Amino acid sequence: MESCDIRIVLVAPSHPGNIGAAARAMKNMGLSALVLVNPREFPHPEASARASAADDVLRAAHVVPSLAEALAGCGYVAATTARGREQYYRVVDVRVAAARLVAEARRTPAAVVFGAERSGLSNEELEMAHALIRIPASPQYASLNLAMAVQLVAYELYRAQGAPAPVSVPLAAPLASTQEMERLYAHFTEVLEEIDFRDRTQSGTHLMARIRRLLQRAEPDQNEVNILRGILTAVQNQRRTAGGARR
Repeated sequence: MESCDIRIVLVAPSHPGNIGAAARAMKNMGLSALVLVNPREFPHPEASARASAADDVLRAAHVVPSLAEALAGCGYVAATTARGREQYYRVVDVRVAAARLVAEARRTPAAVVFGAERSGLSNEELEMAHALIRIPASPQYASLNLAMAVQLVAYELYRAQGAPAPVSVPLAAPLASTQEMERLYAHFTEVLEEIDFRDRTQSGTHLMARIRRLLQRAEPDQNEVNILRGILTAVQNQRRTAGGARR
């Protein structure tokens, strides 16, 4: 079976036992790239005990201070959530997400992001994902233990590695990396300030968040991000040629 470069990213895990159990779940399903963002306690004896024979996954785990650093170099990113969202995120079934992740990871690293046990992922963290994964569960009690969620996603990823890539997956160029997308958003912010384009809603604080979600749903590749940044640069140059003062 062809291996895929898929990172399992745990954001602020509070229980070391869950880290160890997640590592075991990963090894069961042929995954090895574990990234921990600000874990409360790691390394820890309980993590090693719960990992069982997956100590190698724990030893190779990367501990980083931010989600942005955890996703460095990644193209496609999916995040897990158990809560309903009202801000136009794309939500996909875990099996559909697994097929997409495997297809993308054959070209450039991909990642699945899991939130903290109590609070999950913040909206700011979700904005770094192209899609949200919803794991079907009983509406009476839909909240899954962190390690259990990792096990279910890892299982679907294992199954998907034998499946053909979905026909909807773009194959021309790799998706833009998280760093490239962040540079695009910073460029957008700069140009919007220069042309005095403001959020006209009552709160006046959601414009860039909406632009981010729009572009994350669009899933631009590297060439498309370069085109967008070229357009933004042309707008800036045109203003300077016309005598527009930078703000």
